[in-house]
Amino acid sequence: MCSHSPHNPIQCIIPPYISDKLLDEASKNKLAVFVNSDLRSSRFRSDRAFFNKLTESQRAVLVPPAKPAIKPVMKMQVYNMHHDTDLSKGKLVWENGKEKKAMDADTKNIVAAGSATWDMYFQIYGRNSVDNLGLTLKHYIHYDNKYANAFWDGRRMVYGDGDGKIFGSFTADPDIIGHELTHGVTQYESGLEYHVQSGALNESISDVFGVMIKQRLLNQDVKKSKWLIGENVVRGAKYALRSMKAPGTAYVNHPDLGTDPQPATFDQYRNLPDTDRGDWGGVHINSGIPNFAFYVAAFNIGGFSWEKAGRIWYAAVTDTQNLQPTANFSDFKNLTIQKAEELFGTGSLEAKAVTDAWNEAKV
Repeated sequence: MCSHSPHNPIQCIIPPYISDKLLDEASKNKLAVFVNSDLRSSRFRSDRAFFNKLTESQRAVLVPPAKPAIKPVMKMQVYNMHHDTDLSKGKLVWENGKEKKAMDADTKNIVAAGSATWDMYFQIYGRNSVDNLGLTLKHYIHYDNKYANAFWDGRRMVYGDGDGKIFGSFTADPDIIGHELTHGVTQYESGLEYHVQSGALNESISDVFGVMIKQRLLNQDVKKSKWLIGENVVRGAKYALRSMKAPGTAYVNHPDLGTDPQPATFDQYRNLPDTDRGDWGGVHINSGIPNFAFYVAAFNIGGFSWEKAGRIWYAAVTDTQNLQPTANFSDFKNLTIQKAEELFGTGSLEAKAVTDAWNEAKV
């Protein structure tokens, strides 16, 4: 439902292997919803292609850089689209802690998860918003009728309500909100190219920080967490979008989606075409491998994931000198081991946990 090119900034939570299956196999009464969602996404692709070709100075006209505050504070706005598709018509319902209109459940979800995202990045990692300069986080809810996706388009977040049968509201999971905003962090840091292994790392990094944001919001340690992404968005108690603990098990024999195709280990890596239909080399499918590595590392370190494993991953993600846009899994493995040794010492429990995790993922 939301396609990508290796360099376009938009990032969607629903992967092509799900949206393509829904389009190919949808019954007559479901087809209209998913065709419309794909149409809307195609229009955003045109917008983001324009956005992507701009220089930094040209882009600043559309997204003016924030002036660093003496004391960083979260700046966030929530707009209600009331099922329109023209983002300029969104009605401001919440801004910087002040309720402008009556808050519905979706607004409350955004405020809670958006705040949790800013808080974790600032309080734990010292980062001031996705660009580290205090960028205002803009969220647009109730986009279109039954739009079945959520995405970061390079400057803002947009959420659909879902079709109500397969997907519920895309504001329902704090990990999805954290995932999409983390695409913004990657955009402003290493800019990992969105194809093959670098693209899978791009997706995995968003899952990693998305799940940590949820865990911190819910005060879950590594043992209490289910390590699921999108467990409330996909309707049905047995289903989620992805499992970091056991990639390939997020949904099994789902009546519409089939079975989760993600591998957990590199020997099962999927060599898919580097095309739209091939998910640009399987960026959403193969992200299960580095996801699993992070889960194993965090679990073996113990405690709260964001305190140690998260620090290691954040140090790697923001090392723009050593994390190149074309980095592969082995590059990221070596960099996270290096960061674990720098932060906690050579031969430390943390460095061993990271090394063992990548080995368990067979990278």
